[in-house]
Parts: sequence; structure tokens; C-alpha cells
Amino acid sequence: MHDRRAFLKLTVSGLVLGLARAQGPSFPEPKVLRSQGGLLSLKLPAAPTPLPLAGRRATLLTYGGSLPGPTLRVRPKDTVRLTLENRLSEPTNLHWHGLPIPPKVDDPFLEIPPGESWTYEFTVPEGLAGTFWYHPHLHGRVASQLFAGLFGALVVESPLDTIPELREAEEHLLILKDLALQGGGPAPHTPMDWRNGKEGDLVLVNGALRPTLLAQKATLRLRLLNASNARYYRLALQDHPFYLIAGDGGFLEEPLEVPELLLAPGERAEVLVRLRKEGRFLLQALPYDRGTMGMEGMGTMNMGGMTHAMPQGSSRPETLLYLIAPKNPRPLPLPKALSPFPTLPAPVATRRLVLTEDMMAARFFINGQAFDPRRVDLKGKAQTVEVWEVENRGDMDHPFHLHVHPFQVLSVGGRPFPYRAWKDVVNIKAGEVARLLVPLREKGRTVFHCHIVEHEDRGMMGVLEVG
Repeated sequence: MHDRRAFLKLTVSGLVLGLARAQGPSFPEPKVLRSQGGLLSLKLPAAPTPLPLAGRRATLLTYGGSLPGPTLRVRPKDTVRLTLENRLSEPTNLHWHGLPIPPKVDDPFLEIPPGESWTYEFTVPEGLAGTFWYHPHLHGRVASQLFAGLFGALVVESPLDTIPELREAEEHLLILKDLALQGGGPAPHTPMDWRNGKEGDLVLVNGALRPTLLAQKATLRLRLLNASNARYYRLALQDHPFYLIAGDGGFLEEPLEVPELLLAPGERAEVLVRLRKEGRFLLQALPYDRGTMGMEGMGTMNMGGMTHAMPQGSSRPETLLYLIAPKNPRPLPLPKALSPFPTLPAPVATRRLVLTEDMMAARFFINGQAFDPRRVDLKGKAQTVEVWEVENRGDMDHPFHLHVHPFQVLSVGGRPFPYRAWKDVVNIKAGEVARLLVPLREKGRTVFHCHIVEHEDRGMMGVLEVG
């Protein structure tokens, strides 16, 4: 009887492994670099790198020779000392997306020439927790460098990670990034790409095409990052809801059950998945119409007296990942509470920002002006709180991103936001207004912009100076 049970166990394990191999490559975890003794010190080259990709060979731009770049894992009050070595044929820099650190460190105006290096050093703020990321931010080159492969995650660990419902969960990082290849490298931008934002036909998870994740536990904690230039991910897991526990900049007050989750470019989220039955389940990106301009589809838009075709969103789901549940899954209970949201002081000012487009010229504006690094668009005072009303008067969605100063979303389109948590990206559909509560923390000059990075490169960015 013992031999029979062992045989059956081996047979079932073999069938599961065989099913996993039949569905695609095994799930890849990005390389992790952890702080030691309160310090994370490293040299990070940005360089062209030949890589295998979805059964092909391609030369991409990478951080540290991998796609994605290494995941940096730190704790509050750690020191990060990172030397970026520019081995590209063009200038670049680094943006610490979502981190509330001084603008003189997270400097979008800095330019690192080819062949030179720059050392970024900062202290991880006390009380910070969540999933952040790093990518280039040199104006005019963000879209091409990000699309070509320059991105990686930064995880700030938290004391909340030690509560049993999170500590005992199986944690995975999923970086979602699409790509298109041409001639052994990233496909160049077309004129239409500069209007819509560039999307690729290879939709990757941690650099792999439709990998298979063999879950060892019945409760998964997934850290989700949309590192795409312009692609939106309307995520759904077959037969399972998500339990949202964190947004861009940290934990919610309590888990929020959602049947699906929309991630705009630049957004992050953390979810719990509770597997209640055995089987294979698809993580998919469902169709989503963000209002892009194109020559396919039945919709139209009128510009300058000319009618142009408008697509109505992708017509089919895109499978991102195969998830195989363990045998006899018994998921953990949900955490009853997470992190209380602080009470903020009364706002001292209200700002109005209006996003507009000139689609024929592929130019984009905030308050009627294209980005000029020499101009200060907004001035604020440190340690005060403001309300920002961001109106989208364009014909497509625009994900609005503010550097250095995380905010609370009060409402979008006149509807209260479903939870309180720190955010740094909020998606605004055409014709809608987002109301944001913005505490101004750090002194210095930084930027706010659309995180469809082609729109940022083509003008939809402004300068905020806090004194």
C-alpha cells in the first residue's frame, strides 16, 4: 500500500510537471539584490545585451545584463548607493519611480553621457512599504529606452510582511512588459506609435512569454508592476477573485475583493490569490479600450475636419500566465486589517491641470503648454497639502504620474475612489476629472506627466517646484 501511494504521488507529480512544460516555460523570478547591514551598494550597467527572447535571439537594452533588471530589496532606513554605468550609445539617467526621496537624487533633468557613470545615494524613508521600480527618464528618450528593456523593480519590505497571513503566503513578482522585435532588436517607433503610445505583440511576464507558475502553496501574494510604455492590463484570474492589499505606494487599510484589476502604465498593485481547488488557471489581460487612434476598428473621431478610424479595444483576451494550483489546496485566511491611512492637514490650495492633445502632430500638452525644462509650471510650499484637479480633455486615457510626492485619490469621474492608499499613478479616461490630495514633502524641482511615455516625450509633462 505504501508503494502504491508513492507511485500514485509520483504519477500525479509527473502529470502536473508535464502539463506545466506543455503550456510554456517555467515561471522566471528576476535576480534579487538585497541590502546587507543596512546598505545596498552596487554598480548597475545599462548596456546593449544579446538575450534569448520567446524562442528568438535579440539585442536589447538592459540593466545588469538581464530582462528585467535585478530586483532591489531593501528596508526602511536602509542606505541605497547605486552607480549607474552608461554603456549605451546615447545619454540616459535613472528615475526611482514612486519613492518619496529628494528631487536632487531622483533628478529627471540629469543627463549621464555615454561612457560615464553617476552615483545615486539615498535613505529609504521610514514607514515606507511597497513595490516600486526604476527606469530611464531623460526627456525625449524615455519611450525608446524603456521599450527596449531598461526597467527593474524595487521592493521595500515592511513589518506588516511578518503577519502570519502575509508571511506564510507564497510571494512572486510579476513585471508585465510588452515588446516588438525587428531585425534582431526592438522595433522602432512609427508615427502612429508616437500618437498612441507603443505596444508590442510579445506580452511578457518577467521577460518570458506565457510562463507556467507551479504554486507550492494555496495562498499567493503577487506583486504586479506594469512596466509597459502604453499597454493597459485589465487583469483577471480564471475562477478566482483578487484580494487587493496594496497600491502604488503601500498597503490599503484592509483587503479589498475585486473580480478584476486594471493596471495603467507605471501602476503597481499587490494582491492575494486564494486557490480553493486543483487545476490550471489562466491569468489574462482582458480587452480594454483606451481610445487609441488607428485605421482598424469601427469607431471614428473628427480632427481638423477629417474623420479618422478609432479602434474599439482588443477583441480577445491575452493569456499572460498559466497558474497550476497545488494538490488539496487550503488557503490562508485574509488579514483582517493592514495599515491605517494617516489624517492629512487641510489643503491650502487647489490646482487645475488640463490634459489636451494634437493627435495629427503627435503633440501633447498640460494647460495648453508643452514641456519646457526651463519653465516652472507650479510652485508649492513644503509641508503643506494641496488639491489637484486633473482634467482629461483628450480622446484617450492618460495615466497621470507625479514624482516624489505620493498622493491620495479622492475621486475619478465624479465617483469616490474605492480605497485609501498612497498612489503615484492614476488613470484618467477621456472627459473625466481626477481629484487628488497631494502632500508636498520634499523641497526641489520635479515633474508630473502622462505615463504613456510617448506622450511624456512629446510634451505632456510639467515642472513642480517646492520651496
